[in-house]
Amino acid sequence: MVEAVLIDLFSLPADLQNNIHGLLYNTLETIEKCSSIPAPFVYVMCCQRQGGERNSEQESFLPALRDFQSLKKRLEVVPALTTAAALYTIKQRLDEKDLSIIKVILPTLRKDLMKVYIDYLFTAVYQFEFEDLQVASDCKNLQIAEPRSEEQILPTQDVALIRSEIQMYLESLPSLKGELIILKSSLIPDDIFLHGFTTRTGGISYIPTLSSCNLFSSSKRRDPQVVVKENLRRIASAAGFNPETFHRVKTDHANAVCIMGKTEPDSYDGIVTNQKGVTIAAPGADCIPVLFADPVRKACGAAHSGWKGTLLGVSMATVNAMVSEYGCNVKDILVVLGPSVGPCCYKLPHESAKEFHRIDPKCVRLFDSASSYVDIRRATRILLESGGILPENIQDDSVTDQNQNVTFCTACHPDKFYSHFRDGTNFGTQIGFISIKD
Repeated sequence: MVEAVLIDLFSLPADLQNNIHGLLYNTLETIEKCSSIPAPFVYVMCCQRQGGERNSEQESFLPALRDFQSLKKRLEVVPALTTAAALYTIKQRLDEKDLSIIKVILPTLRKDLMKVYIDYLFTAVYQFEFEDLQVASDCKNLQIAEPRSEEQILPTQDVALIRSEIQMYLESLPSLKGELIILKSSLIPDDIFLHGFTTRTGGISYIPTLSSCNLFSSSKRRDPQVVVKENLRRIASAAGFNPETFHRVKTDHANAVCIMGKTEPDSYDGIVTNQKGVTIAAPGADCIPVLFADPVRKACGAAHSGWKGTLLGVSMATVNAMVSEYGCNVKDILVVLGPSVGPCCYKLPHESAKEFHRIDPKCVRLFDSASSYVDIRRATRILLESGGILPENIQDDSVTDQNQNVTFCTACHPDKFYSHFRDGTNFGTQIGFISIKD
């Protein structure tokens, strides 16, 4: 059953504009008469006149709204200067109430346009059905039908204009949760490499577990790709890299490594390059984002190392790729472990913990229990040192000067970092990134 109804009065054709109040009245009457009790939430999307007050726009609809008392607390008029602004505001209302089944009532000529906006601003979490504004007059129209797959027929230039409008609107939004903060390691030389580890502040993601600088979108989350792209743009602007030459690993929790400039694997957890101006990155939300830098050969790498990737040796696989592809000497390679879940918080079942115990008994606490505390950072260091990386060339949470620490526990710092372990399945993601300066 429909959870919310969106009535699009934003850009009506002339023949409907003259009867806008009558159209709204008839549509609301249908909703009130046909909906289950309590009635669904209703959002009326309309164009705000330049220089006009939002309240005055709502007041102009009062005559049409006055008779619908049962909808009073569930009805909101949302005026905005652009369709993107109105629709994004309504998305926020839907997300506040955890609603995802939406009926859109709109003029026929607006349907293809609206579908493009929805494709950009929403994810597969939401289900949309469309109804013609002129025929929304009987109860069956408020039932969810099977999703229809129709070809998108909007001209390419119109899609480009919509994309530009959305981008401009998102760029205008204020940062949330404070200023954007990027952590840097003193181990990686600033004159050769640009690098950092992102935190969760300074972006525009507003959903609590994703707020505010989330850098991952999926079909299971409510943050669309355009929001993640805007968060990344802000990070790129602050850090000084080009977001158009940004490459992030396609995680598989294994040990495959992508060599920039060669055929890209379908999935991989490590990536290396010696190309200047190309920024490579690995995500982390408990898993370790690991950065690699060789100031002699001027090559770098990034790896995503969760417990599976750690056991499979993804960090040394990344080191070995730098050695084989760029002639790096393993003793020149610097490695920094970024924010990740610490041994204070991270638990694994006994069978998995046994694998870490084999690496070093000190990697596991409460080994004999059904669920043991595991130190994936220590295991990573041991495997790197076994592979020839010098102990002094590895930075992790063992640093003596805590002012230099970048390997914070993500689960312990909800104000600074995302954590899958702490937040559950709808978690946000931060990254570690690195590039070679021009």
